Amino acid sequence: MSVRKHRIAAIPGDGIGKEVVAAGLEVLEASAARDGGFAVETEHFDWGSERYKRDGAFLPEDGVDRLRTFDAILFGAVGAPDVPDHVTLWGLRLAICQTLDQYANVRPTRILPGITSPLRNVGAADLDWVIVRENSEGEYAGQGGRTHRGLPEEVATDVAIHTRAGITRIMRFAFGLARSRPRKLLTVVTKSNAQRHGMVLWDEVAKEVSAEFPEVTWDKMLVDAMTVRMVVNPGSLDTIVATNLHADILSDLAAALAGSIGIAPTANLNPERRTPSMFEPIHGSAFDITGKGIANPIGTFWSTVMMLDHLGEKDAAARLMVAIERVTADPALHTPDLGGKATTRDVTDAVLAAIRGRNA
Repeated sequence: MSVRKHRIAAIPGDGIGKEVVAAGLEVLEASAARDGGFAVETEHFDWGSERYKRDGAFLPEDGVDRLRTFDAILFGAVGAPDVPDHVTLWGLRLAICQTLDQYANVRPTRILPGITSPLRNVGAADLDWVIVRENSEGEYAGQGGRTHRGLPEEVATDVAIHTRAGITRIMRFAFGLARSRPRKLLTVVTKSNAQRHGMVLWDEVAKEVSAEFPEVTWDKMLVDAMTVRMVVNPGSLDTIVATNLHADILSDLAAALAGSIGIAPTANLNPERRTPSMFEPIHGSAFDITGKGIANPIGTFWSTVMMLDHLGEKDAAARLMVAIERVTADPALHTPDLGGKATTRDVTDAVLAAIRGRNA
């Protein structure tokens, strides 16, 4: 039997990113060994804040081009206390996402077994969402600047760029994703009452694209009202699509409502597969717990599930998700962010054992 091979670029980055990516690669290797039908070949890249402080750049000039030769990217986190956040974000993560046109950021959220939502009387059946974030333009397009620096008249601008082409492709992706899910329900989030140009275009394109997906029931919400709906009526939501900024904020709220930001995964997709996609937990580098061995690796494991699914290894992806759920169901295996005392090693070993078990 021929063995499928997948080349994975591993970019641990900073802080706990190094710890959770190491754990994620262990789980990925175990999944490949358990399945037997595929193998992974991993190359590590030391791109992060230490490289920036040493060399003046987070990645080499040909860094993104080197990534094009891989099938997928596993990313940890970027950010250091002594480097401004906007420098780290634009220097590494956005440099990869935008250059590789990973325009669909997908963030599933649900309450895993054994984890309790901070919302009263809300269970797994009430909170099972996928948030689709436009990942290439909008408020994070990088357009703008500063003039008259240091003067009372100093001006700083960040211009949100919304193109018909960009909105159309993310809407088609979101409607298609909603159609693939059992409820076939999509909520489009904008702020078109106040942002009367770009957000109105979002509303108009959503209506146009909806005609291509008659099976999907859809509605729209203003982003401020959406935060209320997520808290007071989570069961009314399923698939959600929003701009770069709005979905960034809403997905953090979603992770908190599901129990912890430490369990939340992300896929940065190029749906047409012209370039490799990148998978990462949504948490940051968390230098306050770096080196303590208590980072929750579940977000990275779930991101690895998404990566396996994207690579076509659906059986291995499903098996890993079952392993994750078996582990989260045991409160003794909860890390401190979930109110427990387990370590990163404890959780990783438990997931590895679940993958390798006879009933896995």
